[in-house]
Amino acid sequence: MSTESVRTPVVVEEPALVEHMKWWGWGRESVSFSHSDKPDLAPFVRTNIGLDITRPPAQPPAFADLTIPDPTLPEPLRAALTAAVGAEHVHTDAHMRVVHAYGKSLRDLVRIRNADLGRLPDAVVYPDGEEAVRAVLAAALDADAVVIPFGGGSNISGSLEAPRGETRPVISVDLGRLDRVLEIDADARLARIQAGALGPHLEEQLNAQGWTLGHFPDSFSHSTLGGWIATRSSGMQSDKYGDIAEITRAVRVVTPAGVLATRPVPSQSTGPSVREMILGSEGRLGIITEATVQVHRVPEERVILGYFFPTWDDALVAMREIAESEASPTVTRVSDANETRFSFATRRKGSLASGLVSAGLKQYLRRVRNYDLEQMCLSFIGFEGTPAHVKAQRKLVGEIVGRHGGLCVGTGPGQLYDQKKFDTPYIRDFLLGQGAVADVSETSASWSQLGPLYRGVVARANKAFAEIGVDGWIMCHLSHSYHSGACLYFTFAYSSPVTLEAIEGYDTVKSAIQQGFLDLAGTLSHHHAVGVEHAPWLGDDISPAGVRLLTALFDGIDPGHNLNPGKIIPGAGAGAGAGAGAGAGAGAGGGPVGE
Repeated sequence: MSTESVRTPVVVEEPALVEHMKWWGWGRESVSFSHSDKPDLAPFVRTNIGLDITRPPAQPPAFADLTIPDPTLPEPLRAALTAAVGAEHVHTDAHMRVVHAYGKSLRDLVRIRNADLGRLPDAVVYPDGEEAVRAVLAAALDADAVVIPFGGGSNISGSLEAPRGETRPVISVDLGRLDRVLEIDADARLARIQAGALGPHLEEQLNAQGWTLGHFPDSFSHSTLGGWIATRSSGMQSDKYGDIAEITRAVRVVTPAGVLATRPVPSQSTGPSVREMILGSEGRLGIITEATVQVHRVPEERVILGYFFPTWDDALVAMREIAESEASPTVTRVSDANETRFSFATRRKGSLASGLVSAGLKQYLRRVRNYDLEQMCLSFIGFEGTPAHVKAQRKLVGEIVGRHGGLCVGTGPGQLYDQKKFDTPYIRDFLLGQGAVADVSETSASWSQLGPLYRGVVARANKAFAEIGVDGWIMCHLSHSYHSGACLYFTFAYSSPVTLEAIEGYDTVKSAIQQGFLDLAGTLSHHHAVGVEHAPWLGDDISPAGVRLLTALFDGIDPGHNLNPGKIIPGAGAGAGAGAGAGAGAGAGGGPVGE
């Protein structure tokens, strides 16, 4: 069969409009988290952070009460943007500008709830293809305007906001109309996909042809392919499918120097990888319009099993042995004792997990297996493939788990995990409304360092809680296993009035955790990017020479600092984040964008 004969164009109708998350929080307006059907959650929260979540929640401000400055959009720039995308796709209304002003970091949501809107974009534009993106960027550079690419708006590292001191016009370029799977090459197992495709729409188009990307981050419902690439995203099934850096084989990017196009080849030796430069670039090098990515046939069978381990240390050793074995699970996740207890507290009455730890099982674990139930850890391990492959993998993993005191508790917990895996961000909104600060920090480290790093970070977080005078809670899970190590994903929470002053206490805790990562042989971020939140620690992570190299790269392609200024490099125009500098990058804009 020739290659040409299996290149299949995918025809999908364009969505009637681009949907956005609620302006003040996570997800759709019609979806929210509730504790009312989770009888153990309120007592758990009251005991551990001293908060009564049964009270009526505080509401975000009414949109009509916000003070929204008029846009600063010179008429020649407005005319050029209109010529590029059409008048109906240039928006300067208040609601659209607020939606595109921030991502969804804890800092973003606290500011929004306190009507602190920062530097709003002056216009939001919706190009429908690469030519329109080129025209938008050319117009912006000619006018010395700031351009910020926007996907789903789910970023939590401050990568979407304009610097507060920025005086130039700010344009948010929403890629939501670039939403198609363009072509599938069945022989190469590659798909060309536009950068604005949201996770669910992307998978829907691939699944219709029998394919899957296999990339499912927590933000899947509200994030895009371009956003995943721009932030070096990881998905829940990265053990099998790889991180987005491994999945992405080629990119097309509109830059001030023209359209950057790399080839979708399996490997090459052509100097430093230009594709890698785009991965994690957060809009500093240009606007991603398209990517060629690895795809896989939808598996015949898929199952996620729940396991218990007697302790966190036992679980870490088991995860390491699974990674170095011949087993190839799609998911390897284990929660520490604190996260396990939280998971039990969030189960619904009468749900699949409600009987997970029955009185009989508790007695068996305690008396026969010698478990300390306060130290027990819950794990999810997933398998995909043919029935024979899944059976063999389950056997291999089961033997390893058994050697470390683990116990399989069946498919019920895995089904619950699958059903609720994208719901966690709604809990943070709920807690904010109840008067609690909750956030996440994640890192990766080698297998040999994971134990000391975990213990050290927990100790530092608890010290920070004491420093700001709160009863705090920190929990963790391991996920994304690799040859040499894994990701540790920490979640912390404490009771606090959700005012702008709360950001100071939050910075104390967040900084203690982030500094702990670097002091204890971890990385600054495993998959949440740099933005402005993590920029102050960048030199500690990649060395001062690494920062100089990135600075030269960004300044070389964007000398006027028109492309999402202030992100990644600390002090280069950032307006948020602990320790980040203020003020915008200055300089004349570039010329027209051409090939």
